[in-house]
Amino acid sequence: MDWLTDNKIPVGKWAAGIFDWLQVNGGWFFDGLSDALDAMIDAILWVLQGPPPLVVVAIFVGLSYLLHRSWKIAAFVAVGFLFILNQGYWEETTESLTLVLSACVVCMGVGVPIGIAAAHRPRLYAGMRPVLDLMQTLPTFVYLIPAIVFFGIGMVPGLIATVIFVLPAPIRLTHLGVSSTPKALLEAADAFGATTRQKLWKVELPYAFPQIMAGLNQTIMLSLSMVVIAALVGADGLGVPVVRALNQVNTALGFESGFVIVVIAIILDRVLRVDRK
Repeated sequence: MDWLTDNKIPVGKWAAGIFDWLQVNGGWFFDGLSDALDAMIDAILWVLQGPPPLVVVAIFVGLSYLLHRSWKIAAFVAVGFLFILNQGYWEETTESLTLVLSACVVCMGVGVPIGIAAAHRPRLYAGMRPVLDLMQTLPTFVYLIPAIVFFGIGMVPGLIATVIFVLPAPIRLTHLGVSSTPKALLEAADAFGATTRQKLWKVELPYAFPQIMAGLNQTIMLSLSMVVIAALVGADGLGVPVVRALNQVNTALGFESGFVIVVIAIILDRVLRVDRK
């Protein structure tokens, strides 16, 4: 087998060469992107940490009631956030929510248009599918290496790694929703003289809305799963006490912070779930 290993395909060298070239020639782009993402993160963090915690909790409870008209969901949201305050993880929770919300803004802002374009162009989606599979199956720790190289340490590289891992979900679900629009609806729109843009906004997107919201839900859940990994590159949030508990073999700290992550995940899932009737 020596003949096979002696003729090793230099995949690692090729990847390193690409990243080195990008670092040298694309530094201006990555610096600008880092500044823009930093500004967005700081703005969301200011909104969540500026007011008193109970005011933020009241806003979340009010939004959950307006979205679902259910006092049970609103009460659950209130109890969940009060539990987090009781455990003393409010600051870490707002930092993790900032990472999740930032990932949602980027992933939905990029993923939904790409999913719509892929639904209208089958060949484009066929070419994208291997890339999406690679983004979801490549070990997430691998994303951290170029993120650190291009963006340093902090919230931005954690956000970039999260976006790369999460982005395929909204793309796939948007594509599924738009491409599954019944032909009868499209033919009726054509019969009434609808333009391509009108069909998109008045037929395809309303029909695909539950799938798009499912993509948002998956974006949030997958982003929360990256909280701990993002902490390894300096991102603040609930991943920090989890990593500290792992290093110290501290069962109590690990269980507390882990349970808070679960509570946040359940709250966000209940609030953003779309009832399909």
